[in-house]
Amino acid sequence: MSDLLQVGVITATHGLKGEVKVFPTTDDVKRFKKLKECILDTGKEQLTLELEGCRFFKQFVILKFKGIDNINDVEKYKKCSLFVTREHAVKLKKDEFFITDLINLTVKNEAGEEIGIIKEVLSTGANDVYVIEKKEGGELLLPALKQCVKKVDFEEKCMIVQLMNGLE
Repeated sequence: MSDLLQVGVITATHGLKGEVKVFPTTDDVKRFKKLKECILDTGKEQLTLELEGCRFFKQFVILKFKGIDNINDVEKYKKCSLFVTREHAVKLKKDEFFITDLINLTVKNEAGEEIGIIKEVLSTGANDVYVIEKKEGGELLLPALKQCVKKVDFEEKCMIVQLMNGLE
């Protein structure tokens, strides 16, 4: 499991005073209002930045970092990801999981036979869909529904599923 969870990606600068436009990658966009700091991954280093301001614009979040007051100081951070530590993550409800924790879980049927590995999670309007790389090749798209997902066991690194007719 990763200790850092992605909450957004800086898409552009906003204005001249060091604000950035962030595309949120979290289900809870309002979490940015309560966020005090985040970790910026530049690809070469990780910087802990304190948030000074937050507002919303269309599907974006406009953030202002403390001590960064000029467009030239944030220009270099375009396309960089923003993360939070698990201790600053939103609290999950029962049967909710962080996507990063699901990736690479082994998927088995109720008889214990291995089906494959979760490679990706697609967010659709109705429910998430797990992209499973099948053991014998190819992909299986499994809806994240209680009828399909019977158990998620992070200690065993596996997900037990019941395949609905037509999914096999």
